[in-house]
Amino acid sequence: MLKRVLIANRGEIALRILRSCREAGIETVAVYSQADREALHVQMATQAVCIGPARAADSYLNQTALLTAAQATGCDGVHPGYGFLSENADFADACAQAGLTFIGPSGAVIRRAGAKSAARTIMREAGVPVSPGSDGPVRSEAEALAAAERVGYPVMLKASAGGGGRGIRRCAGAEELPAALREAQAEALACFGDGEMYLEKLALHPRHIEVQILADRQGNVVHLGDRDCSLQRRSQKLVEEAPAWGLSPELRQEMGEAAVRAARAVGYENAGTVEFLLDPDGEHFYFMEMNTRVQVEHGITELVTGVDIIRQQLRIASGLPLDLTQADIRCTGHAIECRINAEDPAGGFRPCPGQTEFLHLPGGPGVRVDTGLYSGCPLPPYYDSLAAKVMAHAPTRLEAIRKMRRCLEEFALEGFPTTAELCYQLMHHAAFVRGGYATDCLDAHLPELLDFARSLTESEDENA
Repeated sequence: MLKRVLIANRGEIALRILRSCREAGIETVAVYSQADREALHVQMATQAVCIGPARAADSYLNQTALLTAAQATGCDGVHPGYGFLSENADFADACAQAGLTFIGPSGAVIRRAGAKSAARTIMREAGVPVSPGSDGPVRSEAEALAAAERVGYPVMLKASAGGGGRGIRRCAGAEELPAALREAQAEALACFGDGEMYLEKLALHPRHIEVQILADRQGNVVHLGDRDCSLQRRSQKLVEEAPAWGLSPELRQEMGEAAVRAARAVGYENAGTVEFLLDPDGEHFYFMEMNTRVQVEHGITELVTGVDIIRQQLRIASGLPLDLTQADIRCTGHAIECRINAEDPAGGFRPCPGQTEFLHLPGGPGVRVDTGLYSGCPLPPYYDSLAAKVMAHAPTRLEAIRKMRRCLEEFALEGFPTTAELCYQLMHHAAFVRGGYATDCLDAHLPELLDFARSLTESEDENA
């Protein structure tokens, strides 16, 4: 096994990695920016190294600083978590060249799977269903217009190096496409340093289903079931659940097998996620993209399978084979995750970082909360707005919903606005409780949810 791992990340995912390392007997080195000096992961690691100023570009994205810290502290592995450099092929290569084990796929695999336009071609050749779209990237306005005319409107423009809902634009007609292409390219360049775009047919009212996979160096590949990530606002996930509701056993098996074929097609190694769009008919699904890292929502898969995904990442990176087969994996019960972001839903989801004046977390059987916050801890304005992930696991979906309602009633965070109240309302909304909701569900119902929240606030003010 690896002996000492540098955690090239921050917040709740840094803590999550740290805990699995500690249970595996692996020492940890935390890195932090000047803004994260008081962060929990810094206090809990075996060692901690400051790698620069608050700006991510000067700290968590500074490859030289990260590699220097790893070598100076005697690390033999680097875990990138999610975000930042987790899907950066050059960083994976740089780790290898420095004699460090990158806990994820190789740079070559990240390039094959992460270049989304090229990945579509690979998947098509591997027999994985792919939605109609451009044959490779669109390099000009004329190419984009021609591809859109061929597949038919509406279409979606996507950044090849994209993720997290960035570099995406919808187009209902040819008149919208030129401006949308320029905007998407500019956003992709700013977020990923790569403006390459591709185009695909926009599926109306689809569901977003993803399958967690694990692959070792010995050629073994398994999947850990599926998750429904359709509750999104402008392609940003807010609520996820595992397994996806309402899939037939045949469709669930077909999607799992397609995810395994996708992983084999790119020579995948370590933990990853294959994302699909499911048509409203509940029968046809299409490859969307492959995420070459651990996902934010990996925790709900861990709850229903009992598999420690981070521990498996460490084993695979150490050269060990998977210690489970597909036949060993059983999904039990249902799990739901609510992302509590430091955002103001009534203010257009404006980020609202600040000082955590008071924090109380829910507990009890089947409850898990991943957070890097504590009472008195600051949430810096320089990074992602995620404050906590609240997860509930129960024997049935309805019981999991009820448990999540109770958890959100107990959850208390004072100091800045969050999405906790919105998540609580969603747990009561008919569209969610019935299941089978689509990716446009939250945007469609958001006005009524916000009106309800305002009415509750006004009522509380009057009673006070």
